[in-house]
Amino acid sequence: MHHENLRVAVLLGGGRRGRTGPVVAAWFLDLVAARPGVIVDVLDVGEHWPDDQGAEATEFSRAVDAADAFVVVTPEYNHGYPGPLKSAIDSARKEWFAKPVAFVSYGGMSGGLRAVEQLRGVFSELHMTSVRTSVSLHNAQGLFVAGTGGEELRGAEAAVAEMLDQLAWWGESLREARRNHPYPG
Repeated sequence: MHHENLRVAVLLGGGRRGRTGPVVAAWFLDLVAARPGVIVDVLDVGEHWPDDQGAEATEFSRAVDAADAFVVVTPEYNHGYPGPLKSAIDSARKEWFAKPVAFVSYGGMSGGLRAVEQLRGVFSELHMTSVRTSVSLHNAQGLFVAGTGGEELRGAEAAVAEMLDQLAWWGESLREARRNHPYPG
């Protein structure tokens, strides 16, 4: 049986400034790129997001429409997730429906978990399924920038594999369901 590749859009919510975001993004993108049967689209929404429904927003909603599944890579700011990420999410609507989303978060002590809890509610409102396993990188700056996190990073890599297994199951299942029965949204 021919297995169709799963198109996964990775939303980078962190921006290029600062030392941590780009390193976390590169680490995750390397892991997901190494996975067979996955096509990755990178949507960098962390820098800025145009408020108008201009060309950039149209291009973004087309990329969301084309994707079978999503991973959001986000920092936590002031117990929440970044504003440009919310603007990007809100610039599309039905394109999100009946698709799965997974989360990789990073931050200080909390590892970005509060940002993820809020995002689960936002994506639920968009008729999406969020996968159970998420990857939370505590003290990300120490792990990546200071290079102290060998053992912890191995644990995080195992969590990424488990998360991507769940995402692939939901992505393939929901893609088939959308083809057979239009989602009632």
